[in-house]
Amino acid sequence: MDDTERRPWVVGVSGASGTPYAAAVLRALLSAGEAVDLVVSRAARLTLLDETGEPFRDAHWREDLARWLARGADGTTDITRDTGLADLSAVRYWPAGDLAAGPSSGSYPAKGMLIVPASTACVAGVALGLSKDLLQRAASVTLKERRPLVVAVRETPLGGQTLRHLVALDDAGAVVLPASPAFYAGATHIQELVDFVAGRTLDAAGVPHKLYRRWRGELGGGLGEGSGG
Repeated sequence: MDDTERRPWVVGVSGASGTPYAAAVLRALLSAGEAVDLVVSRAARLTLLDETGEPFRDAHWREDLARWLARGADGTTDITRDTGLADLSAVRYWPAGDLAAGPSSGSYPAKGMLIVPASTACVAGVALGLSKDLLQRAASVTLKERRPLVVAVRETPLGGQTLRHLVALDDAGAVVLPASPAFYAGATHIQELVDFVAGRTLDAAGVPHKLYRRWRGELGGGLGEGSGG
C-alpha cells in the first residue's frame, strides 16, 4: 500500500490483563485488509510475557508479533492456520516512548484508534489528557480530531475514580467498551469468548468481521452452534 494512501487504525495495547483480546482484534483487522499502526506500552510487554511467556521487543517486533498472533487464547491453538494470516506488511510498529511518531500528530492520517485492553491507568491518562507516552498521546489526538476511539477497559470491580474517568471519555466522544463476553453466541471455547469481545470492539469502529454469531431474535439459537470463529 502506498504511504500516501495508507490510513491505518491505531491499536494501543496497555498493561491490563487481556492480551488475547488485542491479538484477536489485530488478526481481524488484518484479515479485513486494514492497515494497522501498533503501540504496545511498557506495562503491556510485562503482561504479554506473563500471559504468553513470549517477549515483545522493539528490535524484533515483527517476529514477536507473528508468534503472538499465532497463539490462541488457550495457549496452544495456531490461529493463523485458520485465518490464513501470515503477511504483516500492513503493520507499522511505533515504540511507546516515541513521542515524535506519526500517530502523535493530528496531521497523520488515521481512521481512528482502538485501545485493547485498556488498563485503569491508561483510562485515567487519556481522560486527563496526560499524554505520558505515545499510546496516551495518540488517544488524545484521536479525540481532538474527532476520530473514532474505542476503549476496551479490562478491570473488575470498577472504582469510583475510574468510573468518573470513563464517563469523561464518553463525554469526549469515545466508545467505552468493557471487555465483557456474552454467552448467547453459543461459545464452547475460550477463544470464542475472546472473539466476541474483539468483534464488539470492531463493531464499535465499523470494521466488518465474522468473529461471532450475531443475535437473530431466536431464543436458544446459539445452543450447540459455537460462534464459528
